[in-house]
Amino acid sequence: MSNDGPDSALEGCGAASDLRLPPRERDKPRRTRRRPTTDRAALRSAAFLTAGALAIPLLTSCSSDDPAGKPLAAQDIAPAARELVADGGTLRWAVDDVPETLNTFQSDADAATSRIAQAVLPSMYRMDSAGRPVRNADYLESAKVVDTEPKQVVVYKLNQQAVWSDGREIGAADFAAQWRALSGKDSAYWTARNAGYDRIEKIERGANDLEVKVTFARPYADWRSLFSPLYPKDVMGTPDSFNDGARRKLKVTAGPFALKKVDRKNDQVTLARNPRWWGRPAKLSEIDLMAVPRDKRADALAAGKIDLAEIDPSGAQRIALADRAKSGTNTPLQGASPLMGSVGGGRVAAKSLRSWALAHGTDEDAADDEVRALAKQRKKIAKLRKQQETLRGFEVRKSLEPAFTQLALNGSEGPLADERVRRAVARALDREALAEAVLKPLGLPAVPVGSHLALAGQEDYADNSGAIGGQDTAEAQALLADAGWVPGGPIKEQKKGEKAAGSKGKKADDESEGGDDGTYIVGEDNKGDTKNNGHNGEDGSKHLADGKQYGEKHLKQGGAPGAYAPKGTAAPGGAAAAQLAKDGKPLTLRFVLPSGDGSETLRTVAERISKMLARVGIRTDIVKVSDDSYFKDHIAAGQYDLALYSWPASAFPATDARPIYAKPVPAADGSLDVEQNYTRVGTDQVDQLFDQAMATLDDDESRDLIRKADSRIWAAAGSIPLYQRPQLTAAKKDVVNAGAFGFQTPVYEDMGFLKKGARPSASAS
Repeated sequence: MSNDGPDSALEGCGAASDLRLPPRERDKPRRTRRRPTTDRAALRSAAFLTAGALAIPLLTSCSSDDPAGKPLAAQDIAPAARELVADGGTLRWAVDDVPETLNTFQSDADAATSRIAQAVLPSMYRMDSAGRPVRNADYLESAKVVDTEPKQVVVYKLNQQAVWSDGREIGAADFAAQWRALSGKDSAYWTARNAGYDRIEKIERGANDLEVKVTFARPYADWRSLFSPLYPKDVMGTPDSFNDGARRKLKVTAGPFALKKVDRKNDQVTLARNPRWWGRPAKLSEIDLMAVPRDKRADALAAGKIDLAEIDPSGAQRIALADRAKSGTNTPLQGASPLMGSVGGGRVAAKSLRSWALAHGTDEDAADDEVRALAKQRKKIAKLRKQQETLRGFEVRKSLEPAFTQLALNGSEGPLADERVRRAVARALDREALAEAVLKPLGLPAVPVGSHLALAGQEDYADNSGAIGGQDTAEAQALLADAGWVPGGPIKEQKKGEKAAGSKGKKADDESEGGDDGTYIVGEDNKGDTKNNGHNGEDGSKHLADGKQYGEKHLKQGGAPGAYAPKGTAAPGGAAAAQLAKDGKPLTLRFVLPSGDGSETLRTVAERISKMLARVGIRTDIVKVSDDSYFKDHIAAGQYDLALYSWPASAFPATDARPIYAKPVPAADGSLDVEQNYTRVGTDQVDQLFDQAMATLDDDESRDLIRKADSRIWAAAGSIPLYQRPQLTAAKKDVVNAGAFGFQTPVYEDMGFLKKGARPSASAS
């Protein structure tokens, strides 16, 4: 894969604990749910999009045979052949929460919901190590399009051994029930997504009981995305069973594991080996999914309470330090008292300490206090040594998540409603430096992401960042000048309570302290942290939330029509440019970030971005808000100018990514229906390309349309992909076939504990 440098072609062909990812819905709910909604549901903003049509650069063809390339990092799961895995045992696996629902098609389904579904329910297709859909032979012998005229017809031939846990064969009745529930035609079903199912005309039994014939009313390229997972007709058959019956229990399943118990009191879900499973028998007897907050997982690992857990970089560092530490040396409490070296002497040491204290003029009470302090220190040391010994039984397995972090630019109003200003922000960023800050300290490939719609290795991936161009200070300044933002312009004195240009929501002025680099940092609701907070931040060892890759040299791309290069030379590297102003108002953007302990790297990246923007004359107010309100009250509500959050990659971008980049439209109530496009930037052309890609059954043509759509999304500059998210997993050293899975769907039946004396295979390079 080639790299895009500062000057990119018109179409590049390069080839934290963290906040949860925003939801990716395949379609909007057809009705408002009667139960309380959550942050995962698509929300409407009251703001209206005011930006005009976007200028689209001319597209060029790609010269690379396979611009998709390979995944940047392989999965790291300590692979082992099944004969080396012990039979039995319970794997204790940390999750964020016990899920509110076991129905993945409801709006409050989460990652734990999906994990359970993968283990206990059928899926016709699953993801391979390159993030591409592959047929799941345990359920599906074959599936293919047998007709395209007059209608698209897909015939599924099921594995003849595939049965539900109640003994009934998996068949057409289950497919039909799921279609009816998710088609969107019956508003009694509280569905979170309908796309794909709404294109089906009918489902019939084929030539025999093992065939399912699906006829589409409209062509659908992403038909492989359907029926994964597949729920039994017992769940999908009626609105009551769909809405409520599958929220807390699944009586009928069909996977290597069955749902044994959901224990909300003890925050645990237990999966047990399915005796009716027809595939390779599960090695583990049970999997306990245990709800452990991310900031508590290192302690839970040290206490021996869990065997497998995704962790943040600080937890990974703790395991690494424990592995390097030698028993009895380099403990942080040593040297705390004059006799610390004789702590191991127990009572003798305490007696000696008391005698030493009295001999040096300390009264008896003070001497006793010193003895008690020593006893506490001894307990701390003993606890620390025990924790270190436990942590030495773990290792950190690392890869990259199938998700990326982006800088979102709210284009609904203010300076960022002007495409030229958004493009200037993009040209000011050194994305390679940002990726390196997050990923390089973790030993992961520090390559920027080149696509909004796929990640390296996936079939639809191509580095299209050339549609906007790489880091170029002069070009960014030219774009800003063309938009009317000039240095040294008169700035009207703001009245109390008046917002600066670009500052959405609450003001952030009187209580913020400016730094030389143009960054202003305020606390939640503009209170709390008011100092400049050390702009160099952390070294990137704590990660944010995602990441990806890019590029090399191409033709220099100019700005919007009329843009010109500013007179004189660029400011020295690292220096903040003069404040820009327009119509008497300074160019200041409100950069909203979460304030939680797990978002340190996110804030570090934001500070680096702010310094980069300052070099072209854009000032930022960094506003920290609570984690609970960050997405719902700020991102989804449009109360921000700049923000950082993540999106998962999909093997079916025409279906799954369309709501994220669709052009917002006015809703019936007068608000703006943004679906999941929280930047409020979109074009009719992008929507048309998605629709065409979804309707063509030619894989090459669909892929080409997806890549063209991505180029236009880059050109609109509503969001700038930065880097693929790091994935760090702590695993007991004898846990095999589990860890940092990367793109691949976990193979639950192969997970387990290594037999004594056996050694796992080397991880794939």
